[in-house]
Amino acid sequence: MDLKSLVRDIPDFPKPGILFRDITTLLRDPEGLRYTIDFLAQKCNEAGITADYIIGIESRGFIFGSPLAYKLETGFIPVRKKGKLPGAVHSIEYELEYGTDCLEVHQDGLHQGSRILIVDDLIATGGTASATAKLVQKIGCELVGFGFIIELRDLEGRKSLPDVPIISLIEY
Repeated sequence: MDLKSLVRDIPDFPKPGILFRDITTLLRDPEGLRYTIDFLAQKCNEAGITADYIIGIESRGFIFGSPLAYKLETGFIPVRKKGKLPGAVHSIEYELEYGTDCLEVHQDGLHQGSRILIVDDLIATGGTASATAKLVQKIGCELVGFGFIIELRDLEGRKSLPDVPIISLIEY
């Protein structure tokens, strides 16, 4: 299946000069969505990735991470922006182009030694994925890979990630 044909290009969004890759067209296609999850699971298996948990990065990582966790028979854990999780959290601040941001995960969500696969819809510069990896490693978990639906290769985001398997289904 040609997944790229299910992603809509929207020029000048969210600002002039940006070409936005819109996955809502893929999400509304039942066969395309099913194929995306199955193909990502297949690629994880082929790469030898075995995880105890899949971490989905807020918010579109939740869309793909949850069904992938079901398919791979793992647990799913959300990583959220600051202030979105109740209770005690582990957190990490990271640099953005113009400032900083913060990611959090429940303290009782991850345990030292857990094997973690990080999933998101897209990797561009790799900043958020890299911060999530650092958070996972700070807790004492083993990062076993990354899974992305889309990779914007020109932005070289994978260069900022640790040396583990990185799967992307669609490349631009």
